Amino acid sequence: MKILLAPSETKRSGGEKPFDISSLLFGELLPYRNKLLHHYINILQKGDLAQLSKMFGLKKESDIRVHIKDLIHEPAMKAIERYTGVAFDYLEYAQLDEGAKSYIDSHVILFSNLFGVLRASDEIPEYRLKQGEAVGDIKVEKFYQEPLTELMDRYLAEEDILDLRAGFYDKFYKPSGPYTTLKFVKEGKVVSHWAKAYRGIVLREVAKADIETLDAFMKLPIEGLAVLEIQSKKNKTEIVYDIEG
Repeated sequence: MKILLAPSETKRSGGEKPFDISSLLFGELLPYRNKLLHHYINILQKGDLAQLSKMFGLKKESDIRVHIKDLIHEPAMKAIERYTGVAFDYLEYAQLDEGAKSYIDSHVILFSNLFGVLRASDEIPEYRLKQGEAVGDIKVEKFYQEPLTELMDRYLAEEDILDLRAGFYDKFYKPSGPYTTLKFVKEGKVVSHWAKAYRGIVLREVAKADIETLDAFMKLPIEGLAVLEIQSKKNKTEIVYDIEG
């Protein structure tokens, strides 16, 4: 089973290893990544604060200037540790035992607004790029969509797929085979912030239980969640969870 996960705009600083862009998942994407990263660094070097404010999704000049750096020579850390958004806070990767960490490293595929897709264990530098923002004249999701479709379909051909991403990342890649998504409702209303939290919680429990198939996932009890209904349309199955309490 492979689990698809969205990134976060916020990142943890630091790292110990040098960044090696050629080590990331799918060597075939290296020309795309190099082109986009070169374009991104050129924009940073020009220092146009209005353009950087839009690209970063930041207002304060001091916050913007923090992210003007040469990514190629920045230290790297695991992507799953680099991202710090709500889902990652609730995943609590650092608190997991080595078995659960190893599960996440090998089962989770992260979608990056700069690098396309990453293994959870891929080492990346700290960067800032607002979801949906172009890098200069490059619309990132369209830039990656064509090569990713073939690469991911082949990569996932024999795998059960649990898609925990936000809907935006369908623009990067939408599975052509069967896949399962989750929806979270509370008091009859679909939630957004808590959906991010529960994606992290679900991933944590899946990793702790070493789940290898969707059948096994369906039998996994998750505290605070009850299955409300299961909807299927074409190749997509959606599990609707009721948030209890």
